[in-house]
Amino acid sequence: MPSAEADGHRAPRSISERALLVAGAATASGIVAWLVGARQVADVVWASTTLVGVGPAAWWIWSSVRRRRLGVDVIALAALLGTFLTREFLAGAVISLMLATGRALEDRATRRARRELRALRDRSPRHVHRVEAAGLISRELADVVPGDLLVVQIGEVIPVDGRVESTAAVIDESALTGEHVPVELATGDPARSGATNAGAPFRMRATATAADSTYAGIVRLAEAAEADAANAAFVRLADRYAGLFLLAAAVATIAAWVLSGDATRAVAVLVVATPCPLVLAAPVAITSGISRAASRGVIVKGGTVLEQLARSKVLLLDKTGTLTLGRPSVVDIVTTGPWPASELLRYAASLDQMSSHVLATALVRTARDRGLSLQQPDLVEEVPGAGTRGRVGDHFVAVGKAAWAAANAAPGWASAIRRRAQLDGALTVFVAIDGQPAGAVLLDDPVRPDASRTIRTLRQHGITRAVMVSGDRSSTAESVAVLLGIDVVRGECSPADKVDIVRNERAHGPTLMIGDGVNDAAALAEADVGVAIGGTGSVASAETADAVLMTDRLDRVADAMHIAQRTMRIARQSVLVGIGLSLVAMGIAGVGLLPPVVGALAQEGIDAAAILNALRARFSTRRRDAMSPADADLARRIIADHAALRPRLDDLRATADALSARPDPGAMARVRRVQGILIEQLLPHELSEGRELYPIVERILGIEGATATMGRAHAEIERLVRRLGRLLDSIDPEHPDEGDVGDLRQLLYGLHAILTLHFAQEEEEYFTLFDLPAGSQPVEEVGQLEASP
Repeated sequence: MPSAEADGHRAPRSISERALLVAGAATASGIVAWLVGARQVADVVWASTTLVGVGPAAWWIWSSVRRRRLGVDVIALAALLGTFLTREFLAGAVISLMLATGRALEDRATRRARRELRALRDRSPRHVHRVEAAGLISRELADVVPGDLLVVQIGEVIPVDGRVESTAAVIDESALTGEHVPVELATGDPARSGATNAGAPFRMRATATAADSTYAGIVRLAEAAEADAANAAFVRLADRYAGLFLLAAAVATIAAWVLSGDATRAVAVLVVATPCPLVLAAPVAITSGISRAASRGVIVKGGTVLEQLARSKVLLLDKTGTLTLGRPSVVDIVTTGPWPASELLRYAASLDQMSSHVLATALVRTARDRGLSLQQPDLVEEVPGAGTRGRVGDHFVAVGKAAWAAANAAPGWASAIRRRAQLDGALTVFVAIDGQPAGAVLLDDPVRPDASRTIRTLRQHGITRAVMVSGDRSSTAESVAVLLGIDVVRGECSPADKVDIVRNERAHGPTLMIGDGVNDAAALAEADVGVAIGGTGSVASAETADAVLMTDRLDRVADAMHIAQRTMRIARQSVLVGIGLSLVAMGIAGVGLLPPVVGALAQEGIDAAAILNALRARFSTRRRDAMSPADADLARRIIADHAALRPRLDDLRATADALSARPDPGAMARVRRVQGILIEQLLPHELSEGRELYPIVERILGIEGATATMGRAHAEIERLVRRLGRLLDSIDPEHPDEGDVGDLRQLLYGLHAILTLHFAQEEEEYFTLFDLPAGSQPVEEVGQLEASP
């Protein structure tokens, strides 16, 4: 439902705001009467204001008693009655005004801190445009059923989950993920409800009802988090502080009265102890922290979860879909014939457009990501378990198992490829063109680029033990664990095994479990804090988890832990500083140096300071959040260029593989083409990174010279590229000898190795610092570099 402000009307005032207006007007009226000499009238007005304040204070005490809590509102009531009995009517009026101001500040601060959570509900669509026989008809959102064809207009929120049926769609997922970079969706891609159409109108086929869609789930999570915000363990701890403070205030009040014999001095002590920041600061800080986490794409289900997250010591992670991307991706292309890697992939992907196999989908996705122009195949035949064959352009292409792809090939042609794949734990898809072996595409489930940095950052925030719990084979899990610095690996785990491991790991400290699948749901529920990757994970894991990542980025867990720890520090600081200032003011009032009226004003300042300090939890202190738009645009451009260059690494290796002892002129020509790409595209990119991107990285990290090692790698890459050029200039392209070919092969393999490592380091160490969607590129930057044949 749109907010009142959105409709152009001011939101109605809360009860606390109306009470503040009444108390303020009455106190001011009494001051005016006192100034014009009507002292009795002033006293009557102030006394009435004091008595009016007694009602809310008594109600707050009764509410605390019903919740079995002893709050400092007792001090407020005692102070009001004390000022009335000692005829300090102005002080009583100021206390009433102070109480109303504190509650109004708390309400406003809480509303402000919950802004992102409210915005989720406010932007929910109410109607949809459904394609029917009569044309495009506006219908209620609740009328949508799976299978309906909908049209999403420019600027509209996607109403339900579905799949794109138009040629392409450009959407803004910032409301779901916190990412403000538009993402392009192709035909058949899933479109999640809650995202906004940032491009032309497009058609989509609904795959869920509104109630079962992503955005409805987010709203439910937000409402649960908002409802539980005040129930954090730290708020209960604040109540225990309140009991001690109440005792201290009572002792100080009695001592001041007994030692001085002056009831007014005792009332002054009560006044400066009213109300304690305990009842205000902790809930405001925790609600602000939850709101801040929501703005980073993490829905935290309550204040208790936020505190537990701040205390976590043991990290448990699923592998597939959590530490890895959870889908097969092309990791290498091996060529054994005259076709370059890009052409082999283009022919295979063109044919696999007609297949629904998960590996075929991976080939097609990779080819499109690399900007390859796919052709429409014909005469396609698919045999389950074997492969697919058909005609692509003027060539007959077969993709699948080696025996299927090229049954008449020489025995053993696939052995070397299989061996390479087995060493890397990859899958192989063999490709033949016109009946002759052309090579193979190697696929694997790659580790998330942000996984390594996330684990290191979590260790900096207090994680002392990292455990992988995976259903995969132990050998496969261990290969990933070595890359990421995981302490313990538990492979071949069933869902029940994962639950047992979580229970056992609790002996090492509070547990934080991250998972994404249905098989992780029970373990997420068992952990002290369960975090589900909701962007791509299952509904079951999201429902049972304590926190949900609404973006497919693992590093948001580290962001959430940072926010949780900072929030708890601010809450504790606000409470303890407020108590300290109140105790100092009580001492000053006890020796007669702080009259009740002045004391009331001083306590008002203490309370306001505590609330304002608690609101700091709403704001970010991280350097990357303050990155300028120009810096962000530059980073996106360079990262897009980097992604466009990555396929050239396959060409390097394939070209080296193709160099036989006595290569033909065609092989030498491929080396020349590769060298041209390195000179014209790679070296300018590396130079741009060093001069433009690395200074931004150092500012974000706050460490001068942090990129020096990577700069040294740039120099070595340039040296090898120049050396390759000089070697080519010295070789007879028609009749190279075996020594020249060996030097060429060695240089190409060396460049492939150093570039592969260098690219991986940049993606893990630097690119994950920038807020770009994982596995995607900004719409305006894709394909900036020309694809070379």
